[in-house]
Amino acid sequence: MSKKVVTLGEIMLRLSTPDFKRFVQSDTFDVTYGGGEANVAAALCNYGLQGTFVSKVPDNPIGQSAINHLRRFGVDTQFVARGGKRLGIYFLETGASMRASQVVYDRADASISDVDISEFDFDKIFEDAVWFHTTGITPALSDKAAALTEAALKAAKAKGVTTSIDLNYRKKLWSKEKAREVMTRLCQYVDVCIGNEEDAETTLGFHSKETDVTKGELNLDGYKDVFKQMKEKFNFKYIASTLRESYSASDNGWSALVYDGNEFYHSRKYDIRIVDRVGGGDSFASGLIYGLISEMNMADATEFAVAASALKHTFPGDMNHATLSEVKVLMGGDASGRVQR
Repeated sequence: MSKKVVTLGEIMLRLSTPDFKRFVQSDTFDVTYGGGEANVAAALCNYGLQGTFVSKVPDNPIGQSAINHLRRFGVDTQFVARGGKRLGIYFLETGASMRASQVVYDRADASISDVDISEFDFDKIFEDAVWFHTTGITPALSDKAAALTEAALKAAKAKGVTTSIDLNYRKKLWSKEKAREVMTRLCQYVDVCIGNEEDAETTLGFHSKETDVTKGELNLDGYKDVFKQMKEKFNFKYIASTLRESYSASDNGWSALVYDGNEFYHSRKYDIRIVDRVGGGDSFASGLIYGLISEMNMADATEFAVAASALKHTFPGDMNHATLSEVKVLMGGDASGRVQR
């Protein structure tokens, strides 16, 4: 029986302009579904684990379409509650070269923001689970969603389930002050924390003068300083961050840094030509979770996660469709992109 990983969060309808068009140019949208925790569950299923997604969607055909999308990739959706007003939507305009991508959210009153803890049986949800993952996006949606996230983390810890969170600060959803209040409370129940230096400063108040990610600078000493502060306060087992060097909207450098409280590991760097960068962090999180569940050492788990997330940038849509064998081939050094015959 494959190992069970539970994720909790929002799934959204994504409407993106085709062919790199601007919103004002396009009279059609490409339709798909995605969301941080849903993306993680789908990728883990692709690697052979049992991904179980917990959420709430409206009891209408759009909510059902989102569920069907997850089921296509083997995700267990039996614990998704039905009800509420609507499914959240986000609009994506994909940038190119020096023109940045743009995202417009339409998620007010989404079903996941109007949840009650009584709608979820965490004893059953975490039965036989080995890992629980969520992000800082979910508690930002509403006070009810924050309460649900905290209840889920507490239930997971009570059952001895390893927990992880991707800090993922979204300034359009809540203030820095609110984020720090809630995330500081949640992180006491977290074993593995993922998030860049900017997220750590915004959501948890940790800061280093050594680096400024908003300027695209990658000074590893700055990240190490922040990671040590995080370890001292929360005693995370692992702290990880992807490191994105934005040469343009089309070309990025991609690597990661992970800390276990004793040693730092900086991964190999990939220079990637981007098809779609949405979900890149989620694919890193799912790769790291897979590696650690598979009892890889920290270095190998990090390299697996970075290779998996580098490949994700080559797929349109939110989700990573790279196979286990493709990730391992890339880990082994074959980044030629030659046609497979």
